[in-house]
Amino acid sequence: MSDFFYPYPILLPGRLLKRYKRFLADIELDTGEVIVAHCPNTGPMTGVNVPGSRVLVSKSDNPKRSLAYTWELIELQDDPEQPPSWVGTNTALPNRVIKAALEAQLFAELGAYSTVRPEVKYGKDGKSRIDFLLTGADDPRPIYVEVKNTTWTKGPLALFPDTVTTRGQKHLQELTDLLPSARGVMLYYINRNDCNQFAPGDDADPLYGQLLRRAIAQGLEVLPCRFQNTPAGIRYLGLAELVLPLVV
Repeated sequence: MSDFFYPYPILLPGRLLKRYKRFLADIELDTGEVIVAHCPNTGPMTGVNVPGSRVLVSKSDNPKRSLAYTWELIELQDDPEQPPSWVGTNTALPNRVIKAALEAQLFAELGAYSTVRPEVKYGKDGKSRIDFLLTGADDPRPIYVEVKNTTWTKGPLALFPDTVTTRGQKHLQELTDLLPSARGVMLYYINRNDCNQFAPGDDADPLYGQLLRRAIAQGLEVLPCRFQNTPAGIRYLGLAELVLPLVV
């Protein structure tokens, strides 16, 4: 297990009552107070939006925020024979964690590099932004790293995406277009510790799965990174096994 650890602020426990209008969640804190928390997650949260589950929220002291609370974690137990897992619900957090991990040179698979630049424009039209551009490596090629938050599961298998994602399809194509003059890396941030394998979510978006397989065949690198969430913070667990089922 890695010693990389990203701390959370103080989190408050409660239970999820409902998520609605995508960005709002009613939560009953353990104190009995019912709050409206910001849900920073644009996706359907397949298998993760489970009313009645225990959750953890952070509270901001910023008086300019319309909602003081942010929904950070939910506790789920998909397998009754396994202990429950804290699953991350704040999709703004993975990029901050990965930035810290890249600056710490955590991922040996990337090799050495000297510069980490976030949100760099790239692509044929110059309108896309890569999550991270790494330069200054022994290999003269720049390294383009795209991060995808992953919470949908089937047993021990983490899956991405959980819905059709034209944006994700575009990112795959743009990364593929960079090869082989640059390195393209899809980093899947597995936001729970109960999965040790990763596969494309073919049932949700068959085209994404096709594009991912095609990109891998052309040299795209895939890092399915496992993270463990706790009320105190986030720990890196290493890579999951990449599984590419044969699609008929």
